[in-house]
Amino acid sequence: MLTILWFIVIGAVIGALARLLVPGRNPMGILLTILVGIAGAILGGMVSNALGAGSVIAFIFAVVIAAIAVALISGTFTGGGGRGRWRTGRRTY
Repeated sequence: MLTILWFIVIGAVIGALARLLVPGRNPMGILLTILVGIAGAILGGMVSNALGAGSVIAFIFAVVIAAIAVALISGTFTGGGGRGRWRTGRRTY
């Protein structure tokens, strides 16, 4: 039970840091932020473990991987996300 709570807390911290790194409006809720943070923590830990790096490097990898996931989900890389984000304001009839 304590392990699950720890994953949620770490996931929330990493997800929040990742959302701060991605510019623009993020339409993600807190639950999706926590899930992205948990996934980033797991993947970052696996990558740093494979490289034989320490826990600081694992944390950095986790935040970077979660930031990439946040950017993909919010549409920063693809130009999507957000309503009317890329509209020019002109009406077409």
